[in-house]
Amino acid sequence: MAFNPIPIRLKQARQLVGISQKELGIRIGMDESSASGRMNHYEKGRHTPDVETLRKLAAELNVPLNYFLCEDDLSAELACLIAHLDDEKKRALIADLKKPTS
Repeated sequence: MAFNPIPIRLKQARQLVGISQKELGIRIGMDESSASGRMNHYEKGRHTPDVETLRKLAAELNVPLNYFLCEDDLSAELACLIAHLDDEKKRALIADLKKPTS
């Protein structure tokens, strides 16, 4: 079975914001009676949210969509940091990363 980073990233981002599974589910439009259970299934990896649900989760948790797909912590942290840069800073970062190293 292939590694699925979504459950780990989802739990990390939710805990960082400091809300419960139920609260997160409700905030993205899930029915109050099923929000906790559905979010628990996502965090346990029993079910994988569809892309639209991931978009809602990303917006609510203030992380970029690609954060959920990062396979390691450094990439996840970079994804979050880059997402919060303005376009000018993103272009400068790209230019800097493309510079040959000696």
